[in-house]
Amino acid sequence: MTRLLDIQNLEAWYGPAQALFGVDLDVAAGEVVALMGRNGMGKTTTIRALCGLMRPCRGTVLLEEQDVLGAQPHHIARSGIGLVPEGRRCFANLTVHENLVVAARRGAWDMPRILELFPALEPHLSRDASTLSGGEQQMLAIGRALMTNPKLLVMDEATEGLAPTVRRDIWRAIAILKGTGQSILLVDKVVGDLLANATRCVILEKGRTAWRGSPAELDDATLHRYLGV
Repeated sequence: MTRLLDIQNLEAWYGPAQALFGVDLDVAAGEVVALMGRNGMGKTTTIRALCGLMRPCRGTVLLEEQDVLGAQPHHIARSGIGLVPEGRRCFANLTVHENLVVAARRGAWDMPRILELFPALEPHLSRDASTLSGGEQQMLAIGRALMTNPKLLVMDEATEGLAPTVRRDIWRAIAILKGTGQSILLVDKVVGDLLANATRCVILEKGRTAWRGSPAELDDATLHRYLGV
């Protein structure tokens, strides 16, 4: 499989405090890679570094063999990274429709296809995003990222804080995206759903890559050691 993303020896700092000490991970075209680890192990920091939201950083971040480490976030987005950030962060004072089209780019994902994936959004297109429920805002955040027609969709805490029925809707959408061949880097705390949807897993421990392999290779001892499961 063609390697879409290749991160090698990624290091990052918050001021004088080093947060990443050598993260290695890759995502092939069409893969869903689960980025796993306990809280505070570096998952969100890795995503921030990948998306140009972290300074300073050192290492290599190749997107289709182009080094994007240290590039401005808008440049990285235009290169093909679509981010669904932790906490959703929809544009509260824009309507649902405006959120979806604000960064849209030509491609397979357009408004009708987003509304087919998330039909719950259609009745609210003219409403401000701030009036939506948490689950609807998460759907909107995913739809907004997909409207950029990304090569790689990055989802940080995809179902955190959502009601069980909404979580099922989000995992259903992720399964559909996987079926379309969308490449995804996925962070979530629900291990069972992660393993059911991932093609490969990467576990971080104290800012380093501690384990890589397929869900089938992730045994109970490894889960307990790195995730406390």
